Amino acid sequence: MIAVGLLAGLSSRINGQQPTSTEVKIDNFSFNPATLTVAVGATVTWINRDDIPHTVVSTDGVFKSKTLDTDEKFSYTFTKAGTYSYFCSIHPKMTGKIVVQ
Repeated sequence: MIAVGLLAGLSSRINGQQPTSTEVKIDNFSFNPATLTVAVGATVTWINRDDIPHTVVSTDGVFKSKTLDTDEKFSYTFTKAGTYSYFCSIHPKMTGKIVVQ
């Protein structure tokens, strides 16, 4: 099953398409990667790998997660091009950015 997913991702890159989903890890009070570039239509999934709760909240109100405990996930599909800045409402110094092209 993993090999099929890897091949599908490789195939889409070879054909000039970007994968339609990607992940941002929340760990050590940071979003990794801090800046991520995706194609219109991509789904981004944030997963909390910290031992304390975090949120994912866009600065312009486009998306907002519930409080995520350890190993919980939040996903959002980006349907419009633009730059989407976000932060953790519990720890506002934690920031990130999704660039949708």
